Amino acid sequence: MPQNFRLRFDAAPAVRQLRAGGARGLLRGAEHVLGLSTDRVPLDEGYLQSTGTADVDPAVLRAAVSYDGPYAVRQHEELRWRHAPGREAKYLENSLNASRPQVAALIAAALRRAMR
Repeated sequence: MPQNFRLRFDAAPAVRQLRAGGARGLLRGAEHVLGLSTDRVPLDEGYLQSTGTADVDPAVLRAAVSYDGPYAVRQHEELRWRHAPGREAKYLENSLNASRPQVAALIAAALRRAMR
């Protein structure tokens, strides 16, 4: 004979854990992209390379990687400039595109850890 039962589920703690895990995963992914782009950023005695940052806004789950040198955008976009071997224009864009699977894996792992 079937029995009736009542289940009450409060999703708020799970949502908080997932959001926190998502933010941690995004930060790890952004730091991964920052590491790759730091190896590709055009050399200028190290100044531009030292301005790279990775940040996450946990409120909207958005990550950003940026360089803050006064000429960072121009160095990134100017395709005709010559750079030292291994250094390139589009250093940030190319690093992000090359690491999409790794970034997705870092985020997924953080979400799995959050749900343990």
